[in-house]
Amino acid sequence: MGCGAGLLAEPLARLGASVTAVDAAPENIEAARHHAAGVGLSIDYRCGDPSTVAGEEFDLVTSLEVIEHVADPRAFIAGLCGTLAEGGLLILSTPNRTQFSRVAMIEIGEGLGSIPRGTHDWDKFITPDELTAMLAEAGMRVTDVQGFGWDPLRGARLTDDLKLDYFVSAVHA
Repeated sequence: MGCGAGLLAEPLARLGASVTAVDAAPENIEAARHHAAGVGLSIDYRCGDPSTVAGEEFDLVTSLEVIEHVADPRAFIAGLCGTLAEGGLLILSTPNRTQFSRVAMIEIGEGLGSIPRGTHDWDKFITPDELTAMLAEAGMRVTDVQGFGWDPLRGARLTDDLKLDYFVSAVHA
C-alpha cells in the first residue's frame, strides 16, 4: 500500500508488484487511475487513509511526504503499521523541522512558486528523533535513515545530510 496515489504505484506495478494505492484526495485518485489505465497498468486505487485498508496486510507500505500533513501523526503511523505484514517493510519520507527546511521549502520553494503556497506548515515537520520515537511506540524498529537533498549539479539524491528531508525504513520490532 502506498499513500500518494501515483508517485510510487506505477513504478512498482511496472516491476510486477500487486499495488494498492491510497490517497486522501479524490482528484489525485482519479488522475492516477486515469493515467495508469492509459499505460495499461492494473492498480487498486482507493480514496481514504490507512483505515481504508484496515484488515489487509501488505509486504511494503510507503508514505512519502504525507505525515507532515495529517492531524494526528501517531494515529497515522499506527494505521500504517497495522497494515504491514509480518516481515514487511515500512518506508516514510518527510521534511525535517530545521531552519534549513523552513528556508528551502517554505520561504524559497513556496515563495518562488515551485511549491504551491500554503502546502507546508513548518511546525508540523517532524524530526528524525520524533519519527523514530513514534515508530517505536507503534512497535516498529528503524533500520535506516537517509537524507534527501538537492544538488544543483546532480539533482535530487539520497545523502547522509538530514537537514532538508529524509527517508526512514522500519520493520516490526
